[in-house]
Amino acid sequence: MTEMILPGRKLTRGFYLRPTLEVAPDLLRKTLVFHHPGGILAADIVETEAYIGEEDPACHAAVGRTARNDIMYAVGGHCYIYFIYGMYYCLNVVTERKGFPAAVLIRAAEPVAGQDIIAANSPGKSAYHTNGPGKLCRAFDLTRKENGLDLTGPQLYIIDRKNDAPRIGVSARIGVRHGGDKQWRFFDRDSPHVSR
Repeated sequence: MTEMILPGRKLTRGFYLRPTLEVAPDLLRKTLVFHHPGGILAADIVETEAYIGEEDPACHAAVGRTARNDIMYAVGGHCYIYFIYGMYYCLNVVTERKGFPAAVLIRAAEPVAGQDIIAANSPGKSAYHTNGPGKLCRAFDLTRKENGLDLTGPQLYIIDRKNDAPRIGVSARIGVRHGGDKQWRFFDRDSPHVSR
């Protein structure tokens, strides 16, 4: 059903097993798809950030393996959803080999399907309901219930719709106290949905 609505190829495990700094920019203009109880939601990814290993002070794995970050140690191609500031969920794509904790935070996306549900889930008057990691999860109704889902499975996944290649911008990560010198944020320079 989804493929008929949004033609494209689901990303395979191999896509996610590559180095995180390759996966993060390559996710731009790929399409996040979620089978929500109310219908299919989809959005083109326009902003990502990489977090790599226990030596990265901004990575959740910097404290070692815990119940919270355990899924980061799974084989690439799973989703890691965490709760932050007592109010926001954030969606990450686990990357690289099993046992090595790395992930890409999906910071922003452009809705392409299910806009009515996305709008209903998004309070406020802004047309850009997905221009931030917390906003994206709220709009898609993603919570810890979806944490650990296999992104090669049927419920939550990413497809390649052969969109035009973006003009990729690179910058330091946003809102990190440590590791702010790393230029590991990637974004579509032409998208109005990039977080501000």
